[in-house]
Amino acid sequence: MSRHIELQHVTLDVDGMTCAACGARIEKVVAKMDGIEQIHVNVALSRASVVIIPDRISVERIETRIEQLGFTAKERHSDGNNGADARTSGISSGMMFGMSLLLTLPFLWAMAAHHEWTASVWVPELLLHPWFQLALATPIQFILGLPFYTGAYRSIKSGSVNMDVLIVISTSAAYIYSHYLLFHGVSTIGHGNVMTGGHGGHVPLYFDASAMIITIVWLGKWLEALAKRQALSGIHQLHRLRPEMASVMREGQEQRIPVSQVVINDIVVVRPGESLPVDGQVIEGYSNVNESMLTGESMPVDKAVGDRVTAGTLNGNGMLSIRTTEVGKHSTLARIIKLVEEAQSTKAPIQRMADQISSIFVPIIMVLAAAAFITWYMALEPGQLGGALEKAIAVLLIACPCALGLATPISILVGSSRATQSGIVIKEGKMMEILPQANVILLDKTGTITGGNPRVTNVWAADVLTRPGSARVLPFEKRSAHARSRSTYLSMEDRSAANESFMLRMAAGAEQHSEHPLGRAVVEEALRRGITFPQCENFKSIPGCGIRALVEDRAVWLGTRQWLEAEGIAGLPQVGMASQENRRHPQSGLADQWERQGFTVIWIAVDGRWVGAIALSDPVKPTARKAIKQLTSMGLDVRMVTGDRASTAHYAAKQAGISQVYAGMLPEHKANLVQSLREQGHRVAMVGDGVNDAPALSAADIGIAVANGTDISKAAADIVLLKHDVSGVVRALVISQRTIRIIRQNLAFSLLYNVLAIPIAIMGYLAPWMACTAMALSSVTVICNALRLHRA
Repeated sequence: MSRHIELQHVTLDVDGMTCAACGARIEKVVAKMDGIEQIHVNVALSRASVVIIPDRISVERIETRIEQLGFTAKERHSDGNNGADARTSGISSGMMFGMSLLLTLPFLWAMAAHHEWTASVWVPELLLHPWFQLALATPIQFILGLPFYTGAYRSIKSGSVNMDVLIVISTSAAYIYSHYLLFHGVSTIGHGNVMTGGHGGHVPLYFDASAMIITIVWLGKWLEALAKRQALSGIHQLHRLRPEMASVMREGQEQRIPVSQVVINDIVVVRPGESLPVDGQVIEGYSNVNESMLTGESMPVDKAVGDRVTAGTLNGNGMLSIRTTEVGKHSTLARIIKLVEEAQSTKAPIQRMADQISSIFVPIIMVLAAAAFITWYMALEPGQLGGALEKAIAVLLIACPCALGLATPISILVGSSRATQSGIVIKEGKMMEILPQANVILLDKTGTITGGNPRVTNVWAADVLTRPGSARVLPFEKRSAHARSRSTYLSMEDRSAANESFMLRMAAGAEQHSEHPLGRAVVEEALRRGITFPQCENFKSIPGCGIRALVEDRAVWLGTRQWLEAEGIAGLPQVGMASQENRRHPQSGLADQWERQGFTVIWIAVDGRWVGAIALSDPVKPTARKAIKQLTSMGLDVRMVTGDRASTAHYAAKQAGISQVYAGMLPEHKANLVQSLREQGHRVAMVGDGVNDAPALSAADIGIAVANGTDISKAAADIVLLKHDVSGVVRALVISQRTIRIIRQNLAFSLLYNVLAIPIAIMGYLAPWMACTAMALSSVTVICNALRLHRA
């Protein structure tokens, strides 16, 4: 008998990664450790997402192994430090660039003396002096360049090579060669970056090249940090939604305490204009709440007693008292932040190609640089060591795989942030690649296409008045003579009202614990009529069928007609008006008529006998019709799947603009349908909100749950729409499509850049500083292209 293995998801902050090769090295080594199920390293976020078996490996062991590779690793907790990390990185890179630029400016000024078009610019003699240039280049090389030496040492020690190795080799070669010439080739001092050798020839120095390379690399890192900070703006905004303090009623007095100290069932007071600090239920007051920061819905939502509210939303012009239901990491906002962070930390399948290329890229470049050096020194310019070295340095610098490594993760980061701002939570980055591949969209009806807030429109009760104290329901014809004669004193209208009241009392009593919108509608109708109902026992929900419970020791069934038949319920009218039983109940044909008009009909039985039916109206939302039209225009095959009868389903489908309908579907039928469509070669996206949709959401290529769905459906889904609107599917598709398009553009640019730039560097058409500038700009270009997703 197999034992269930418990897995744990761990997120680590990893410092010291400079390019995709670093991430590939960590993944390769850590993946071999016992107890590691999965690892993804995101260079753009400096983060590793690891799935482990806690019984076999600890987080500390993983951190130690990563540190042995030359990096630092620390377990990350969702504490909102993302923005601080980005700011710290930007400030550090900016300071290093500023100091390096200050020391490099004299070199830039001195370069004016070496070009005809700038020969008229006055250059102080001091700037052309080799010893002065040595004094400037040395702190740049060994103080401001120290992080590169440290990173290169760690990389080589771990058995790999990264961008730091390329930078150190190229700048050290330029610096050491110039240093050698200065101390061994001097007889007299020449001009600028040249000195006169002992044989009367001019020998070039490359102090300016090493200084500018390091300066440009720091510029690139600074621009990259700024761009990453911009890319993380979406998740930063979510963190800022959480207020730090809350007003709580304790011991009859209002106290101002940190949000972290609020506990479940605390009464929190929220004044006009304040952000809600907790998830909860309104127990007093009325206001409108702006939920746009979570759902993307610009219009405020009215909140009254009994309504649920979410932390991070903004209270309007009323005062609310809220009973806390969720706090801390269990709140809706905290769960959303966690999901978004996980999505940004995971990899899309499209990144595999970039990772494979990056892992072998640096060694190949080092071989090409060595080949370029030998070719120039031995064949093209025999004996010209400086010229050959310059070409090799340019090759080393031009071919950094940073742009290639950033192409996918930075796009996923920005795309998922943009989705969150639009009220869409994408749980894994790979879903952005899978969603645009979907060609069949299955939409559940109730709560997805329809509003999800049904109301009772018609009540049809059989003649089921009971004798006082009787525990058994009897039709009017079979009651005792005394009971029949007593009932004759009641008018038909009074008797009908009494029957309806009895049926609603039983139905509402059974449904009071139901989460289904239809059940809530039944309870609301009973309350509206002033009908009180007792507590129920043994409540059981049968997904796709109905519910069963004990109310005042009576067994009550509410659900579909087919399910009640399967349960052996007696007295159900036959379908169709021609039967003798239906002639006794002239209203029985109303059920068929209601369903043809698009109403949902709930059949009710008490103590094993049918007592009536309730019709509920849940109209198709105008926004759903518009969204379905948009999905169809995008070339998608949109279909409806529902547990309702065919007549009801087809009516709603016609209103929504859907031609293909699957009606009468139980949960397992929905899951089987999804599997069948996938076996036919379709990519299926399932959109639903109920417990009965959870199997299909899990079985689909991509599952999408809407805002008012059950916790089970949200857990089974890959994407959660925070706004109760199927138009979120359109937005998710558009953002995903544009994200994948940006990723492909970035990958194509990165590869094309290297394909074109490397031969140009080998041929000697790029000076080292030009190669370094092009390398830095390639990474910045990739990030800026990804930032265009903010306008999606």
